[in-house]
Amino acid sequence: MTNAVKQVVIVGGGSAGWLTASILAAEHSVSSLQNPIRITLIESSDIPTIGVGEGTWPSMRDTLQQIGISETTFLNECDASFKQGSKFINWRSSTGDSYFHPFSLPESFNQLNLAEHWLPYKNEVPFDQAVCFQDALCNAQLAPKQISTPEYNFIANYGYHLDAGKFAPLLKSHCTEKLGVMHIDDNVQDVRLTSNGDVASVFTEKHGEITGDLFIDCSGLHSLLIDKALKVPFVSCKEVLFNDRALAVQVPYQHPDDNINSATHSTAVDNGWIWDIGLQSRRGIGHVYSSDFCTKEQAFDALSRYVSDTSNCDINKLTVRELQINPGYREKFWHKNVVAIGMSAGFIEPLEASAIALIELSAKFIRDQFPQNRAVMDVIAKRFNKKFHQRWQQIIDFLKLHYVLSERDDSKYWRAATSTETLSQTLRDKLLLWQYQTPYLYDSFETEELFPAASYQYIYYGLKGKTAFNPSQKWHAEHAKAKALFQQNQQKRNQLQQQLEPNRVLLNKIKQYGLTTI
Repeated sequence: MTNAVKQVVIVGGGSAGWLTASILAAEHSVSSLQNPIRITLIESSDIPTIGVGEGTWPSMRDTLQQIGISETTFLNECDASFKQGSKFINWRSSTGDSYFHPFSLPESFNQLNLAEHWLPYKNEVPFDQAVCFQDALCNAQLAPKQISTPEYNFIANYGYHLDAGKFAPLLKSHCTEKLGVMHIDDNVQDVRLTSNGDVASVFTEKHGEITGDLFIDCSGLHSLLIDKALKVPFVSCKEVLFNDRALAVQVPYQHPDDNINSATHSTAVDNGWIWDIGLQSRRGIGHVYSSDFCTKEQAFDALSRYVSDTSNCDINKLTVRELQINPGYREKFWHKNVVAIGMSAGFIEPLEASAIALIELSAKFIRDQFPQNRAVMDVIAKRFNKKFHQRWQQIIDFLKLHYVLSERDDSKYWRAATSTETLSQTLRDKLLLWQYQTPYLYDSFETEELFPAASYQYIYYGLKGKTAFNPSQKWHAEHAKAKALFQQNQQKRNQLQQQLEPNRVLLNKIKQYGLTTI
């Protein structure tokens, strides 16, 4: 137990810092443990957070439950709403086409590949409608559960839309009041390294030197530890995903009882795409674009048109924030005794809401593989770096899939975005294979795949990807069962549309009554 790891210092707050602190403290900073660790989080109130309102994956339900936050409390305090997936509009063409990437898997997905059996009917019914019921719930703006459904349980799988500016304070109070995390509000001015290159301590303006055994860099774009202190290089992916700017605005509802979308809306426009996230009190809307193809003024005009078309607001009376994106990630995420989590580790456009998911995954890896001493830390760091390099490549390939299958060629932006020149060999191989067989379980090589094969099916066939129909003996033997599943899905669509209430109605009931705790 020489050089035991007992002191964890997190530099930076926001969603990344406080979510990491919550996940670690819920497991390791408990007074009943024989060898608890001490967690200190340093953040500066002089530095504003970047959060503009974000989407999560369904994994957030497990995270909140594990760290001990009530779902009722979370929904009410974070202006949160239910997210059942994403709706992509005008991505295949500019003529009003749309498709869903829902959070629910196709019917009996792990037992039978319905995509093969949908192929003969592809001109009759869209893929997402044929194999899953959730598009119907999203189109009707329905909730994924009922007031009688206990906290974190569901009828239709869901994550959340949340106000990041309210999420971090909720986590902060939970960490400091219930999980024993020490909070220091101060500015980090310097970093002291040991002879072997580890971080020994950080020097703060008011609290002086703070030592630690393991440091977690959640300082966002400042990257105080992983970049400025340890000089870990940054790997750009701008040649693949070249969006590097965003304009974001908060748009009020026309009426307090306006319904709330059940999915993130992503609308492709001439030089990028626009996100539309419905919270309880407002919508978060933003235009993601590339400065190589579009000026800030052009992006503002496109955003203004969208806001005008979808609300009664004059964007000139609202506050529009400009965000800069440097698409890419660190060459190493865990170097020496420093782990980068959040934007200090990397960032790319928020097309599939991967940012918070990566924070969750990073913190849970550290929680589950927590180094007992410095001697084993490098082994765990190697594993962490290998796993998260794979995950970043998976995300980049998956986001690129949304572009490369598009038929849009109405601007220089889209002609560049749909180019196949920068595809990874992995994605290139998949696209070749999918011309002859549907995406399915054999496409997954890693444990804990970020995006299951079902996600590739939803995107590939949502964008009208083509697969040759060549039925085998197995296909014929299973087709009767597949037809029964198609029918079962249709019955479920009809049933749930009758049973479930609109998002706004359920969220109002939760405010009044709360959800049943498990």
